[in-house]
Amino acid sequence: MLNRLLRPAVAALGGVLLYLSFPPRPLWWLALPAFAVFGWVLRDRSWKAGLGLGYLFGLGFLLPLLVWTGVEVGPGPWLGLAAIEALFIGAAGAGTALVSRLPLWPVWAAALWTAAEAARARAPFGGFPWGKVAFGQADGTFLPLAALGGTPVLGFAVALCGYGLYACARQVARARRTGGVRKGAAAAALLTVVVPVAASFGARGLVSDAAEDGTATVAVIQGNVPRLGLDFNSQRRAVLDYHVTETLRLAAQVKAGKQPQPDFVLWPENSSDVDPFVDDDARAVIDGAAKTIGAPISVGAVVGGYGTKLYNEQVQWDPKQGPVATYDKRQIQPFGEYIPLRGLISTFAPGYTSMVRQDFDRGTKPGLFTMAGTKVGIATCYETAFDWAVRDTVTAGAQLISVPSNNATFDRSEMTYQQLAMSRVRAVEHSRTVTVPVTSGVSAVIMPDGKVVQKTALFTPASLVAKVPLRSSRTPATRLGTLPEWALVAVGAAGLAWAITRNVRRSRAGRG
Repeated sequence: MLNRLLRPAVAALGGVLLYLSFPPRPLWWLALPAFAVFGWVLRDRSWKAGLGLGYLFGLGFLLPLLVWTGVEVGPGPWLGLAAIEALFIGAAGAGTALVSRLPLWPVWAAALWTAAEAARARAPFGGFPWGKVAFGQADGTFLPLAALGGTPVLGFAVALCGYGLYACARQVARARRTGGVRKGAAAAALLTVVVPVAASFGARGLVSDAAEDGTATVAVIQGNVPRLGLDFNSQRRAVLDYHVTETLRLAAQVKAGKQPQPDFVLWPENSSDVDPFVDDDARAVIDGAAKTIGAPISVGAVVGGYGTKLYNEQVQWDPKQGPVATYDKRQIQPFGEYIPLRGLISTFAPGYTSMVRQDFDRGTKPGLFTMAGTKVGIATCYETAFDWAVRDTVTAGAQLISVPSNNATFDRSEMTYQQLAMSRVRAVEHSRTVTVPVTSGVSAVIMPDGKVVQKTALFTPASLVAKVPLRSSRTPATRLGTLPEWALVAVGAAGLAWAITRNVRRSRAGRG
């Protein structure tokens, strides 16, 4: 009985190990023993056992990772989301069990993990890539690989090295047991560890902080919110006033010579949920802040509604001309900014659908503002989790990336630190400075090598001013886009097809 429960228990604990490798803990290396444990659990199992064990691994990982999704709305959405997302990891477990008998099985297994991440980044409801292995590696040795092939290559390398460690341990155990070494198998196992580590050191040449297009002095404003949780939305005008006040405070410091004059100022998402295009008072205070600081401001606003289309919008506000450009968020959050299957869900949870009375509409164009001569790419909050939503701002010409966010809904949970790590990975992936203005924190300025040079505390009004490098060159990851991901998916599919064909032939031979 204990033996039958051992693998399921170890599978769940392996998932917890993977969770512990994510921020705010700097324990990125725990991802390696997590995958080593996963490899041991799945080795020589049937695909059905792999499916169940993979699902348990997924629950052990995702239940603690996503607990913040239930901070304000109760455990239902949290448990449901984790249960659905763990299905993709269960599928990866089933495939890994099948390929675990093949030569070089860590390669096929790591590629199948990448394929599972690719699937859950796209479905259902536009996907949910939160928890991609790459996002736990902002402090890790493998981070430079993001510049080589983006988050798929970075995640693949981590999984490959973890599986390879188990394969090496298996060869050592076999040698001790039999007194002999299978040189081919031992060499293959060792290569699955050495190659990703060596590749990560080789990719460091792709990471640079050089100011190719000069520098810009950027200001990031964190105005804070009146109170925590969902109820902050009822204080929309207070939130706007807080960001105006912090901007005016910074302007006074600039005038006194305590801070340098910023070239442009970045406000967070939802910094003005009062629509400045229809509310004259909101327009006046934003205009006054821009004139006082003497620089253009990117303002996060909720625009429209009341019978018209509703947008989560960034507005470029010029101190002389007023609003001159806008960016409408494209990857809007299901169950947060719109309700999928609204009619069905309202039948079972009418109170939940009433929280999002009107669905937001999607933007159609990449976010790119030209502010004081600098091309600033905009990826609003949730969009930073999606590879395409950040990449196309760079291919559109961004010299710097801004990720305006609003995390006040999620209190003091780990969500803020998980999202900040995503922006650090994006900085390396595209070799760009990334700024993260957040209503309630943590706001930050991140260099192109992923290092955070300035950041704020949670739920504290603050401003950050930094002179940052501007860059226009493109990393291999930026140029290649989704090609590395699809190549790894193809590798996983090839390994799975090989394993299935091999099993069918052996079965026929056995019957013969």
